[in-house]
Amino acid sequence: MSSPDGRLAAVRRLEETAPGSRALQRLTELTARLLGVPSAQVVLIGEAQVIVGGAGLAPGSLGARSPVEDSLCTATVAGSPGALVVADAAADPRVRGLPPVTSGAIGSYLGMPLTGSDGHVVGALCVFGPEPRAWADGDVVLLRQLADSVATELELSALAREFEAHRLRFELAIDAAEIGSFDWDLTSGRLIWDDRLVQLFGYDRETFAESIEAFHARLHPDDLPRVEEALRTAIATCGGYDAEYRVVLPTGETRWIRGRGRAVGDDRGVAVRLLGAGYDTTQQRDTDARVARVLETMNAAFFSLDGQWRFSYVNAEAERVLGRSREELLGGSVWELFPAAVGSDFETHYRGAVASAEERVFEAYYPPPLDAWYEVRAWPGPDGLSVYFLDITERRTAEERARRSAARLALVAEVSALLTRLLGDGQDEGAALQHLAEVVVPVLGDWAIVSLLEEEGRIRDVGSWHRDPALRETTARYANQRLAAVDTDAPVFVALASGQLMVVPDVARAVRGGMAPDVGQIFDTLAPESAVTLPLTARGRTLGALSIYRSAERGTPDAEDVAAAREVAERAALALDNARLFEQQRRLAEGLQRSMLTAPPEPDHAEIVVRYQPAVEVAEVGGDWYDAFLQPTGAAVLVIGDVVGHDTEAAAAMGQLRGLLRGIAYRDIGPAEVLTELDRAIEGLQMRALATAAIARVEQTPEERAAGLTRLRWSNAGHPPPLLLHPDGRIELLSGERPELMLGVDPAAKRTESVVTFRRGATVLLYTDGLVEGRDLLLDDGIARLRAAVAELADQPLAALSDGLIQRLRPDGLQDDVALVAIRLHRQDRPRPEEAGPHRIPPGMPPE
Repeated sequence: MSSPDGRLAAVRRLEETAPGSRALQRLTELTARLLGVPSAQVVLIGEAQVIVGGAGLAPGSLGARSPVEDSLCTATVAGSPGALVVADAAADPRVRGLPPVTSGAIGSYLGMPLTGSDGHVVGALCVFGPEPRAWADGDVVLLRQLADSVATELELSALAREFEAHRLRFELAIDAAEIGSFDWDLTSGRLIWDDRLVQLFGYDRETFAESIEAFHARLHPDDLPRVEEALRTAIATCGGYDAEYRVVLPTGETRWIRGRGRAVGDDRGVAVRLLGAGYDTTQQRDTDARVARVLETMNAAFFSLDGQWRFSYVNAEAERVLGRSREELLGGSVWELFPAAVGSDFETHYRGAVASAEERVFEAYYPPPLDAWYEVRAWPGPDGLSVYFLDITERRTAEERARRSAARLALVAEVSALLTRLLGDGQDEGAALQHLAEVVVPVLGDWAIVSLLEEEGRIRDVGSWHRDPALRETTARYANQRLAAVDTDAPVFVALASGQLMVVPDVARAVRGGMAPDVGQIFDTLAPESAVTLPLTARGRTLGALSIYRSAERGTPDAEDVAAAREVAERAALALDNARLFEQQRRLAEGLQRSMLTAPPEPDHAEIVVRYQPAVEVAEVGGDWYDAFLQPTGAAVLVIGDVVGHDTEAAAAMGQLRGLLRGIAYRDIGPAEVLTELDRAIEGLQMRALATAAIARVEQTPEERAAGLTRLRWSNAGHPPPLLLHPDGRIELLSGERPELMLGVDPAAKRTESVVTFRRGATVLLYTDGLVEGRDLLLDDGIARLRAAVAELADQPLAALSDGLIQRLRPDGLQDDVALVAIRLHRQDRPRPEEAGPHRIPPGMPPE
């Protein structure tokens, strides 16, 4: 067990270097992302808790100090070496009384102790969230792996600081002339040392004999042969001398000395003197040894390269990860020993770090035999490049698995929304299913074909897509021919007949044998290895099939791929079936609605046009209606109405009200009296219906007719006001002094009439609120838009005017039903129009 003092000293050492480390911050954020938690942090536990890395924490948390007794991380350190797993913090007796738990900030917690290279537990890597969570065994394993990386990074940060400090001290020692010099006269044999060198070798002036033998006497026996050889070589070549060796002092202490010098020759080139200097490298050696011990014990791989890109140091973990021994690596070129690194991200970043003198952090893949992903940190130094790296293959695999899972989930959601929107907008089924083929590639496979089962039982391929743009046309040609080219036991036919999903591990074996040569060539070009074929089934009906193919590189789909494909097929089938049912209901509703509305009359003096358009978003019968008829006196009556509701009850009420109104109005009474009588009938017959309605009657005396004038008498029960377009282009909104109650509210309500006189050639327009009001349009704004549209279309024939109003005011489709009835009084010199427009119905009423 580590001592408390030793542990606190280790924590203080790390506190000086860890806060603000980019690598620690990146590891913390990665931890939060991989474990899917809102918050993660790295803390050091000493005399206080210090947060040195965090993700999802409050601003100002990094570097903050807090009491250790309030921390769950303290409990993690106390429970070392195992993880502290807390699924429900509020119910866990170990932590439920701690402030972060009682405040509700932490509902679940998973912490892993951080152990330094000297065995001291210095802190914890922990993740947490406000809600309880059941932690899986895989979560604990993943956190332990990440904690190892964090502990290594903490140690590396501290070592880098210590190493730089020692180097600075060493350079200061040189600057302070802490170097001894020597002069060896090779002719006389006299060896002269200065006081510093005499002291370094444990001599004084009285005991130093000024001979090479005195030098040899202090050398460590193991180093003597090597040093003698270095001296002989320098003397023989008149070259340089460089040796580092141990000196054994009289006290038994060992000291490391670095000696450098050069032989000086005479006129003949024979060495006569050897001049040089020596200095104490014991402290540097101790530092290097300590660094080496740490590097050897940490679980991260480390190596260093010299200026020639040769391995100068390799720790034990690097040997294991690289699959080569130290003897194979040391002195060897990294580019020769690992040729796949040439031209890769490794070379780019290694050379970039040296050229820029800046650290590089990156992730890269090395192919077999290593076949692994690595997280690499490379930083340059005066002696070359130092490289720390971790095998992150498992982490990358987990990230890729998470990415694929997220892509599959997004695909499932996209399919539902896409097909519902496309089919809801009235797009052809084949075109919509072409989009289905496009969205499933490449998430679920390399290429896909979608088949549609038509009502008569014939199947046809309606959509195809390939991830490679160059092969999309080839895929389309195969889709055009495959159904006729494969046998009846092909997977697509079996899936359609059985309604069961089929996973085909060998597509060629399943379908290639009976193909015609030309189709077989197309198949071979596409080269599918495996496939999954799914029936598009909804509400017990099979509507088609989805075939998803994979190349040999993708492999056979796994269980998650198959599950996602099944979900996609089910949602696509449901969207397709819903669209078909919706269209059937919409056609039925529109047919029923139109059957309740009759053709307008065609008097000689006027043209009457009616329009009815059902809403595009519903498939129900509505309560909008129009009517136009002649009273016994020949007066033309126009009616527009809207029963509250949008269902069969509203439609039934609409039919009843329309019939009642016709019967009441045929008595040749005015609009206000018609509405009054209709209100009483609603009450007396207990119809329980609410409706708006507007009635307009075109009246004319012989004198008015001779003068080219016409009167319009109208009454309005809560309906949008009619609109009058005068021959001179003026537009008048026919609204009373105040709005009147809708029908069915108060049978005693007083109904009023208004009269307006206009010249022949004028147009009167009655409409329901679906034309001028909706979720995206206020009534007043809609009426203003209607007036503007009428002004622009005023010179159009009445049928074109009516159609143009609907198209302009509702270009994106109707949110509600629209009924419209319009009358235009002919000018005296204008013949009776024969053009009835696209919705015109042959005349069925007598002229005036």
